[in-house]
Amino acid sequence: MNKEKRVFEILENKNVDFKKEIVAGITTFLTMAYIIAVNPSILSATGMDQGALVTATCLAAAIATMLMGVFANLPFALASGMGLNAYFAFSVVIGKGISWEIALTAVFVEGIIFILMSLFKVRQAVVKAIPMNMKYAVTAGIGLFIAFIGLTGSKIVVDNPDTFLALGHFTTPTVIIALIGVVVIAVLDKKGVKASILFGILVSTLLAWGYAMFNPEYAASLGIYLPNGIIKFESIAPIAGKLDFGYMLNPNTIWTFITVVCTFLFVDFFDTIGTLVGVTSRAGMLDKDGNIPNVGKALMVDAIGTTAGACLGVSTVTTFVESSTGVAAGGRTGWTSVTTGLLFLVAMFFSPIFVAIPACATAPALIYVGYLMLGAVKNIDFNEITEGFPAFITIAAMPLTYSIGDGLTLGVLAYVFINVLYNTFFIKKREEKKKISIVMIVLAIVFLFKLFLL
Repeated sequence: MNKEKRVFEILENKNVDFKKEIVAGITTFLTMAYIIAVNPSILSATGMDQGALVTATCLAAAIATMLMGVFANLPFALASGMGLNAYFAFSVVIGKGISWEIALTAVFVEGIIFILMSLFKVRQAVVKAIPMNMKYAVTAGIGLFIAFIGLTGSKIVVDNPDTFLALGHFTTPTVIIALIGVVVIAVLDKKGVKASILFGILVSTLLAWGYAMFNPEYAASLGIYLPNGIIKFESIAPIAGKLDFGYMLNPNTIWTFITVVCTFLFVDFFDTIGTLVGVTSRAGMLDKDGNIPNVGKALMVDAIGTTAGACLGVSTVTTFVESSTGVAAGGRTGWTSVTTGLLFLVAMFFSPIFVAIPACATAPALIYVGYLMLGAVKNIDFNEITEGFPAFITIAAMPLTYSIGDGLTLGVLAYVFINVLYNTFFIKKREEKKKISIVMIVLAIVFLFKLFLL
């Protein structure tokens, strides 16, 4: 009995507010449901069956997310990662002329490596080594990053050939819908309504669908569609279990294969760590030493999710930053993840509804949660430049590079170089030198290798 409790810690939860956890799980699902449509759209460019990809995307997300809840007891959701799926399709398969079966094999190998790294606690050591000020910076940086996703997805911020970015037109329906959603969330949150973020998404979705009813052609040009039916299910047989190890075993192609695996490895590794640190910090779940509860289990689930996802036929499965919306809605235990995972299972059969939730409807949640996460900057010691400046670099780089992993990379490099140089040239007494974790130094070396050689 005791062993069961240690393995399934979710069963030990006492005084769980199931209503809050369920609302949080629904909120997380709705903010990341776009992956059901976007992932198949991207991966199908490789020639993979799009219908099968919809089912596989939902199934991989459901398995990994429910495992996160049951095994790690954390309110985090997982699915095929954005950016990683684009790299899979356009850089590896189309760019290098590699078949999608071989690319799936690279993802599978990456997952196996992550499982081994988790077993030997390499990833846990990295999470533990990140200084507290940097952890707060990751939280704030993710806040700006997801707010930026919301702002661009709703066309509040648009591309501009002269200034790169510019303010969008406020007569655009997606802008109006998103702004209404933000106001709804803010007012309801101020009123103390626990499901304010969920209500904001629902109001924006209904407004978008209502607009599509009266002006379907223009709405379609903005990415707003009415659900094309209600029930639909596709078999995963065309893509599941299609791994091809031939490229890996061929001496002429093995180095190309290794490069692909390493790229998947780096991006997934640090995106996941950044997301776990940032979302956990926002939830107030870090312990007194700044450590994440059950981080080893969480990272193991992430690794298993990637491996299982490759077998099912989808690109790298990773922890989603949109989990922060569920945390903001009050999710604190694995029941949030279980709820989200179950909804992904349901979505396999009702995908037309969830595919039709437009970006302008989820944007209000991302923008508002970005505001909440940015509050972590108040905990950063900006008066100490060796701590504050690397934190600033981390915060600024995440939205500007459109990558959590790249932001963490630049922040760690800044932290290590500034502190090592200061210790070396300006601090003479050994006892006054700032202690820098050997893990952080190794990370800096690895990051340099990544930046210059990959």
